[in-house]
Amino acid sequence: MNAPPIDVDLLRRLAIEQPESPATRVLAIALCSAFLVAVLVLVRRGRLREEYTPIWTVVAVGTLMLSLWFDALRLLTRAVGAWTPSSTLFFFGLVFLLTVCLNYAVRLSGLSLQVKLLAQEVALLRQKLATAASQGDAAAGVDDTRPR
Repeated sequence: MNAPPIDVDLLRRLAIEQPESPATRVLAIALCSAFLVAVLVLVRRGRLREEYTPIWTVVAVGTLMLSLWFDALRLLTRAVGAWTPSSTLFFFGLVFLLTVCLNYAVRLSGLSLQVKLLAQEVALLRQKLATAASQGDAAAGVDDTRPR
């Protein structure tokens, strides 16, 4: 009882060419359309900054296009050497999220340095103000015993 060898290329081709279910396609189109509408509403209300608008619009339109034209996703799956279209989506989603996280980490690092410098500047200004106030009080002969 020798089992026939498994043809890996045939398995991969079957996984890629598996037909998509109509319910899944309708759900994907509805979710991608809702995402695009949400991006546009956020931009219109001013809740999404203009510098992020092109990124999120491209992502929304891109996912909508892949939902409408599933053969493009299959072509992309073959190009990257993945086994299934869903793994291709997860891969590119992960790459996109890592890029967004790196972008936010760079911005956060810059902002934390800016906050540190501003805190130091405020401390220096408070010290100068306190020195000027004490010199002014000493020149006027006022005893400053008020709590601060």
